[in-house]
Amino acid sequence: MTSRISRLVVAFVATAGATLGVTVANPSPASAAMTICYNTSQAGSFGGVANQAASIWNNATSNLTLSANCGNNLRIYSITGGGSYAVRTSLGNGRVYIDTQQAAQYSPLRIMSHEIGHILGLPDNYNGNCSLLMSGGSAGTSCTNPYPSTAEANRVTNLFAGTRVSGEDARSTGSQVFPDSWPAVLAPIG
Repeated sequence: MTSRISRLVVAFVATAGATLGVTVANPSPASAAMTICYNTSQAGSFGGVANQAASIWNNATSNLTLSANCGNNLRIYSITGGGSYAVRTSLGNGRVYIDTQQAAQYSPLRIMSHEIGHILGLPDNYNGNCSLLMSGGSAGTSCTNPYPSTAEANRVTNLFAGTRVSGEDARSTGSQVFPDSWPAVLAPIG
């Protein structure tokens, strides 16, 4: 009975706040984190790389935990040809495809971290800056940085806290395909 009354009070306060244009924050403990379960059963040799990328994101964000093989929020696949890409179905859910040919040319860990970044709500940024993870392949084959910048990590933290920067459109967290993050594989000379 007490929990039902508590839920009714919370619903009333939220409704009253919304009617008055007031946002009611629901703070959670700093240790609370949303868990995204990723599945590497189809990742082939990239399973270990996926675990490294998950660790990078876990250390970069404060309210998000990527956990291996506990479910299927994020499925990771190894493919040959066609390029590496991500398909986000909703924030924290989707598929990542790592192209073995591109991973032979670019850093596999950078590719994996970048593509997971899309699942976590980040768009591409083709500015060629190696310090920005979401610049992807535009930074060139010599760029091996697999770490999100502070701004990229903060954006993901904010998205998972439910706080969004004003002016963002629904595409930042909704269903979207992210093709062509990495330039085409260079053909061998000769």
